[in-house]
Amino acid sequence: MYDDTIIAISTPPGYGGLGIIRLSGPKAIQIARKIFKPYNKKRGIPKKHPVLGNLYNFETKEFFDEAYLTYFPSPHTYTREDIIEISGHGSPVLLEEAVRLGIKAGARLANKGEFTLRAFLKGRIDILQAESIKNLISASSLTGAKISFNQMKGGLSRRIQSIRNQIVKILSRIEACLEFPDENLHINSKQIQRTLSRTIYEVNELIKTYPRGKALSEGIVLTILGRTNVGKSTLFNSLIKSERAIVTPYPGTTRDYLKENLRLGDTLFSLIDTAGLTVPANSVEKESMKKGRKQAKYADGVLLMLDSSREETKEDLKLLHDSSDKKVIILFNKIDLPKKINEKKILNALPNSRSLEISALKGTNIESLKQEILSTFIPEEQNSDETILHLRQKLILEEISIALKEGSQLIENGYPDEICAEEIRQAISLVGRLTGEIRTDEILNETFGSFCVGK
Repeated sequence: MYDDTIIAISTPPGYGGLGIIRLSGPKAIQIARKIFKPYNKKRGIPKKHPVLGNLYNFETKEFFDEAYLTYFPSPHTYTREDIIEISGHGSPVLLEEAVRLGIKAGARLANKGEFTLRAFLKGRIDILQAESIKNLISASSLTGAKISFNQMKGGLSRRIQSIRNQIVKILSRIEACLEFPDENLHINSKQIQRTLSRTIYEVNELIKTYPRGKALSEGIVLTILGRTNVGKSTLFNSLIKSERAIVTPYPGTTRDYLKENLRLGDTLFSLIDTAGLTVPANSVEKESMKKGRKQAKYADGVLLMLDSSREETKEDLKLLHDSSDKKVIILFNKIDLPKKINEKKILNALPNSRSLEISALKGTNIESLKQEILSTFIPEEQNSDETILHLRQKLILEEISIALKEGSQLIENGYPDEICAEEIRQAISLVGRLTGEIRTDEILNETFGSFCVGK
């Protein structure tokens, strides 16, 4: 299936100064010669040097764009196949016409992520590196991009390979005793368990980095929650520095949730303003509140707003209770007005939360709130030189940890060596799934199906 030649536009959709078309496969240079004509015909198309010429419609015998073409011969390319890159003007009409002609000349339109998939299938990269390429393209922070770049270069792959080597050494000691019983080889259980403990520790240290990795690669979702008319929309506008939400003195102005990006430091937050929570007066308000609660449920954290100029209510206390499973910053808003709320009672209701007094309308302590958001919702950096960015990686590492712990427990409890070896052998199989050495269609589809067509 992957021995043909593929073509695709590699630059984002829309108009731009430049647009790039990429071909990969055994007929790349042959197809390129049909749709591109260099100005210097004697020079032809050299290797690894851009050539200026025109895109050519071989059906109508017409030129239709000026472009540069670069030929990268296999195997020292991204896909380990011959690659042609054509850089022309970024008009969708011109780029799509070039792709159409390329297909007419013998290429096939690439599937999503197929260039990277070919790099994986030809052994140039593993699944971890493929995932890091996607993360590098879609990085929401510079720190996340740096982590992805290091992993693209094989940093995480080497770390996982080191863990695999440790597991193989443990397993080889056990299996040597099983394969050669006449050699009087004896398993040193304490030594094996010490090695297992070190390996389990390394795996668990990687697992611990996932919350920070997720925050850096995907950003953090924050929901502003509170009763009606406590100032949620005013705070929303203040944080994003735009009059995005309608603000009125009348309760229930926000009927649907609003979502905007907020960058604090090197981290991207998705900030969500929700409808006020109270006893709904009609079906519209009921649906609005339902959506608000749903957003809060799936958010990474909550900015819980209370009106400090009014006494706390049962609804306020219920919101505190419902948010107990989240990281929460309690915001006592409207401190420019006389205080009536019992702050001590509120804080006792949610003792593990942080709090801050603000005036969203006057802008009081908004800068302090931004710092509080960063310190509350950005996970601390772990003592690891690698960071896990994908849930798939985290889940498999957890399975590896469990398998190694089971093996260690079996050895400690004196189970036969064959049973202990089988449990530890599962960990090696799981490492293969992690790196893509053991391939499944599900992993391939999930990884490469989320890429853009030209990558």
